[in-house]
Amino acid sequence: MAACEVCGNDYAMSFEVHAQGAVHTFDSFECAITRMAPICEHCQCRILGHGVDVDGHWYCCAHCARASQPRAADLVADRA
Repeated sequence: MAACEVCGNDYAMSFEVHAQGAVHTFDSFECAITRMAPICEHCQCRILGHGVDVDGHWYCCAHCARASQPRAADLVADRA
């Protein structure tokens, strides 16, 4: 058993995530997302999909990128 680094739960079915040279231990995907998912710089939601990177700033979608950075209008578009 290993303790979750977010909630501290010592759980028999915990799992490890190896990312960027570090090892993280979680008891649920919820805790993994809480610790590891980036946050949209416009609406503050967790980015669970691909997200949008504009000049090193992360957004959950093209709408948020355009709302925060006017020059993003020429760089990103949502698919219809």
